Formats: sequence, structure tokens, C-alpha cells
Amino acid sequence: MHSLKCLSQSPPAAAITSAKTSFPFLKSAFSIPINRNMTSPSNNIFLKLPQTYCRASLEVQDASPRGSDLQVHGLSQTVVGVLGGGQLGRMLCEAASQLAIKVIILDPMENCPASNLCHYHMVGSYDDSATVQEFAKRCGVLTVEIEHVDAATLEKLERQGVDCQPKASTIRIIQDKYLQKVHFSRHAIPLPKFMEIDDLESAKKAGDQFGYPLMIKSKRLAYDGRGNAVAKNEDELSLAVNALGGYARGLYVEKWAPFVKVSFCWTIYLYDDLCVPPNSNGQYYAFFFYLEKENICHIVKSPADVSWKILKLATDVAYKAVNSLEGAGVFAVELFLTADGQHLRAVVGLPLGDPSMKTPAAIMYNILGEEEGEPGFLIANQLIGRALRIPGATIHWYDKPEMRKQRKMGHITFVGPSMGIIGARLKSMLSEEENEDQAAAAPRVGIIMGSDSDLPVMKDAAKILSEFNVPAEVRIVSAHRTPELLFSYASSARERGIQVIIAGAGGAAHLPGMVAALTPLPVIGVPVRASTLDGLDSLLSIVQMPRGVPVATVAINNATNAGLLAVRMLGISDIDLQARMAQYQEDRRDEVLVKGDKLEKGGWEDYLNS
Repeated sequence: MHSLKCLSQSPPAAAITSAKTSFPFLKSAFSIPINRNMTSPSNNIFLKLPQTYCRASLEVQDASPRGSDLQVHGLSQTVVGVLGGGQLGRMLCEAASQLAIKVIILDPMENCPASNLCHYHMVGSYDDSATVQEFAKRCGVLTVEIEHVDAATLEKLERQGVDCQPKASTIRIIQDKYLQKVHFSRHAIPLPKFMEIDDLESAKKAGDQFGYPLMIKSKRLAYDGRGNAVAKNEDELSLAVNALGGYARGLYVEKWAPFVKVSFCWTIYLYDDLCVPPNSNGQYYAFFFYLEKENICHIVKSPADVSWKILKLATDVAYKAVNSLEGAGVFAVELFLTADGQHLRAVVGLPLGDPSMKTPAAIMYNILGEEEGEPGFLIANQLIGRALRIPGATIHWYDKPEMRKQRKMGHITFVGPSMGIIGARLKSMLSEEENEDQAAAAPRVGIIMGSDSDLPVMKDAAKILSEFNVPAEVRIVSAHRTPELLFSYASSARERGIQVIIAGAGGAAHLPGMVAALTPLPVIGVPVRASTLDGLDSLLSIVQMPRGVPVATVAINNATNAGLLAVRMLGISDIDLQARMAQYQEDRRDEVLVKGDKLEKGGWEDYLNS
């Protein structure tokens, strides 16, 4: 998988300045700058988890194949060999089990995360040439989940006819961040300015040329924020270099790219040496962005809230970058916006699955080690205990036997109908106190009106939403008297998790149209009957929106229908609301049938007098 990371700077001079690309199975990444000159279980239960749930078994993994004499009738008979058995290898094994594909791993740890899920675990070093060559004899295709392997051995195996995916040449580029820069510059891919340094004199020269602060990076063995150091001025050059192990380790510098916006990523495939174009139907993942904690990916959100212009720019750069590499796999290209499961299918040749999102919004929270050893496991277990109480949360534990500070031990995914709702659920989990009400109360619908005089009408929409258990917020936002508030409310609604806005207005009734012009969310207009013209002025004003600014307009004073329409809109992606709406319709039908039966049996006079 290759990912694109974007740093951002505030308008008007926003620019995508840096991008990095990596395999999901090759955790290091390269940087590419781009100029954008375009416009309730008890706590006692969870205290036992360090031994029963969060720790790998102490039993040594049997290094023999499980049922090797039995044929596996999977979608592919190719045996997939993986160098490395960490959490990415574990996830690959999980995906393989659903397709009945044999995956074998090579890893020096007897109880590595993938050991109890793979078909076969060969205990040995994945950077030892003889061991890798022996392991390759058991594989139909050889891939990696970590880049710290011997590329020379893979090149030798390729010459012997072993199918290595991705190719050794690509892994060699991924391993060395400086080679990545050189490679992409040769392919005319925009990059931040960079320079190799081998002594203090060359470092000072880089500082004079690029200015300070200056980013100093290790060429190899750099990931999760490791291998980077910042020199704020010339006096700090030696200190930063020493922190990275000295010039002998192999260093280079990049021009500083200050980022204001968190990075976001997009993934595409490389299959049969051809990168799937970004405009192919469904063959790329949605953009996402992530938040860092001490330079380590901590929280991932999808879809990313970015403009289509930036999305197009990023996909074009990613396509060009990945197309310059060799081999099959899934690649992630990370971009930074500045002031200026498919991997398995790809390597065995199966059709790629549908990468479209299965839920409107998702967040991934990385469980990082807070303390060493047992205290760290206890903290993680308490976090997991809170997550198990939250709707839409799923825990993925990597089963690593040792807890270290800032080590990735697992992750928790949250899915739901909107980013606002699952964001509130994440906040609830991170709170030490029980906070389920906060997570449940995140509004999905915004009800706004120009004056409190409209509330007697607009309350009917709120009642309907309450009847369907749809959280809503009710606000007074005047298009004429509070234009700044109008702009702020409409432009931030999507980010806050609002999915539909109901706007009521009388007279000139500019509120619904102005809101629709400021947000991509659906807007429902409610014409409110004023003291003159009996509401016709409001109705005609709202329905006469110009092309490109749609407002779904209901009848005069009919906020009830506005609420029902909002429920139906939400029901497109919420089967529970669909079912409730169907029941609502049946109840209304039954009401009419009961009334009709009463009229027929008692006559019209009794009916009117009852």
C-alpha cells in the first residue's frame, strides 16, 4: 500500500509541500513536496486482561506446518511467504484466512504477532541471506511486511526465478530515504529541496542554502518519528547530528516544511507492474488524514475533509510516484499540506476488492504503550474496557509479548453515521469518567431559524426528530442580523458531524439559500407564515434558488415534513432509521383505517360529536 501525506498552511498561499510514499508492509516512507499554484462489564474483569487477552502465549510456536498434508481449497493455491511477522503480517494472515490462502512467515520471534494465525512459522532472521533462501523454497510468492530485509538476497532470488513482490529494486528504494528522493527527482516528481551531508561543513552549507530550522534525517532505519532531528540554528547542527548517531550513519537534510494541517493519506494499487489509474472505478481508497503523537501516527480519520482540487492534485502525484516503482502490492502516498487486505490479492494475482468505504465515517485510534511492562498493559486494558462499551467500536490487539512506551500494541476502530458522532464516541473513550451521554448526544441535524418568533413552527421538526431518536440542535441564526454567525455555522456544520440542516425563515427568507451556498450538506427550507402575504413571499423566495444552490422546500409552516424528510435523508445510510420510517408510515395508515372504520360504523354525526 502506498500513502500520500499532506502538510497544510492557511490560505491564500496553501500548497502541498511534501509527500511520502510507503508500503503498508514497508513502514518507512519518502517525502515529496508539491507546489500548488492553483486556485458494562466491571473493572475487575478487565484487570485480568494482561494475562488472558493482551499477552501473547508463552508457549513456543511449533515451527512445523499445520496440516501440511491437507490441501487447502482456497481462491489461490499460491503459498504466500512473508518476511516479518509483526502486526501487518498478522493482518495479512487474517485476510488470508477469509480466502483460505496459505500464508507462511519468517520472523526471529517465536511468539511474534502473526505466529498464531499463519499456516507456518519459520523461526529465523529475515535479514539473513541463507535463512531467507531456505524460506523461499516453501513459497509460491515472497513478499514483506517490513523493509528491514536483505535486498541483495531478494535480487539473487529474483534471478533464480522466485516471484518477489514488490521487486527488490523497490524495496531497496524504500529502505533508503535519500535514494527515494533521488529516484523521484529523476522521475520529475515534485520534491522538497534536499541534500546529502557527510560532515559539519556540508551541514552548514545546507543551512545556508535552505535556512533554519533545518530537518536532518537518517537515510535508513527511520520510521514512526525515529531517525529525524531538527536544528533550529547553526549552533544546533552538531547536537542534532549526534542525536542521530553521527555522520557515519548516513544523513541528509530537507528544507523545513512547516505544516498546520495534519497529514492525510490515499492508497492505490500496483498490479502486474501497472498502477491502477486514479480515475478507475472504485480502484482506490478514500483519502484519510491522521493526527500524530510524538511523531507517531495516533488517530486516523476518514474520509478526509479536503477540497476536490487538492484531492485531484494528490491522486495525480500518487499515480505518478507509484508508477515509477516495480512490483505488485498496495502503496500509500502521504502528502503534507503546507503554507506553501488488497496487498494479499495483488501479490497472488486475484481481482482487487471494492475499496469504497462501507460506512459514512471511520476513525482508527492506535493503542500506544504508555508505560513499560505490566503497568502499560493495565493502562491499555482499561482503555479497551471503555471501548467495549461504545457503539461501533472494534478492538484489534496485536498480541505483542512486550509492552514498551510508544510501541504500537493495537488499534481501535470507530464507525458511524458521521464524523461528529464517532468523534464524540472517541472523546468518550479517552475520558477517565463514563461519558456515554456525550457520545450519544452528538447532533446529526441542525434546526435553525432567523428569529425566536419562528420557533412555534420549527418546534414541529424537533418533535419529529426526537420521535425518531435523531439527535438535533436548535439555534437562532439570522441571515441579516448575524451574518458572521451564519457563515460560521454553515461552514463548520459538516466538520461538527451535522448531516442535514433544516432552515426556517419568513418574509425575505434568505436563510435557507445562504446556508445552502456555504455547505455541501442537504438543506431543507421551511417557509414561515409572516404577518403579510400569508407566507407566499417566504415560499417563493426559498424555492427560487439559483441553479447550483438547491434547497428542498416544504409547504408553508410544515416543519413536520421537514423533520420527516431529514429522517429519510439520514435513512439512506442508516437501516435502523429506514425501519423506523417504514413503521411510522404503517402507523399513519393504521390511524386512517381506524378512523374510517369508526366513521363507517357510527355515522358522520356520531363521529363529529365524539
